Amino acid sequence: MSVVRVCFLGTPDFAAKHLQTLLNDDHYLIVGVVTQPDRPSGRKMQLTPSPVKELALKNNLPVLTPENLRKEPEVFEQIKSWQAEVAVVVAFGQILSQDFLDSFSFGAVNVHGSLLPKWRGAAPIQRSIEAGDTVTGVCLQRMVKKLDAGPVIGERRVQLDAEINATQLYDRLAVLGCELLHVELMDYVRGNLAPLAQDESLVTVAPKIEKEESLLDFNKSAESLHNKIRAFSMGPGTFINFQGKRLKIHKTKVVDSSSNVKPGQIAVVDAHELLIQTSQGQLSLLEVQPESKNRMVIADFLKSHPLAKGQSFHE
Repeated sequence: MSVVRVCFLGTPDFAAKHLQTLLNDDHYLIVGVVTQPDRPSGRKMQLTPSPVKELALKNNLPVLTPENLRKEPEVFEQIKSWQAEVAVVVAFGQILSQDFLDSFSFGAVNVHGSLLPKWRGAAPIQRSIEAGDTVTGVCLQRMVKKLDAGPVIGERRVQLDAEINATQLYDRLAVLGCELLHVELMDYVRGNLAPLAQDESLVTVAPKIEKEESLLDFNKSAESLHNKIRAFSMGPGTFINFQGKRLKIHKTKVVDSSSNVKPGQIAVVDAHELLIQTSQGQLSLLEVQPESKNRMVIADFLKSHPLAKGQSFHE
């Protein structure tokens, strides 16, 4: 079979890993790349290209950076001129039109960070961990106009323990997503693999994470707080208000115990341990970050913050 001509659409590092996989595979020819425009980044807010754009330019690939692909017909015409047979979409960040999806002989396929139909939407990796899932994975789906509703070409599964955070899972799923492009995508293009329709009765949604979700509420269970902290590690993080300032919470563990103190009050404290009572169980804080300071283990935090049992730990 001849080499498959690919139009790649993606933006972050997760997508760049998949682009590199296609570049390394002699079965594919990347004829062009579409990514988000350069965005301000860093303390000086300098315009910075996306990881996908950087990789594309390094490999001398044509790159387009539309602000809104659906509203820029001239960009669409350029993409069609590449004569790609399939579009591979990985964390691109824009909604694609039906005309775009229909403009490739093998359609457009998408690498999605969940086991569809579970966790359709913008934040599947984070929402899966937040929900306490014990199994998740990554899917390759043929795209349709409805968000993440296309038939599934292939999947890879991952078992989750109670400690893995979203950043770690993100890295694992990137490796597995690349496998899907190397194996299942080629089988699909060759006609050896038929996509399977999703079961609409099993759909769950993974909405975008809003910044106001980052504030922890000790009136919830220790397990739910621990899951949120793990889930939001990839951004925007979690915090509490402590002594008039934000205290970021980076790492915790759940302690199945109770005390006569109220949720949000200190249940146990010594030189190396700080347990906060919740509505169910206690949350042991392992790594925190005071405002304008570096991340630190709880023992170092306690050296400069004398605390006592029963004291309210959040405001």
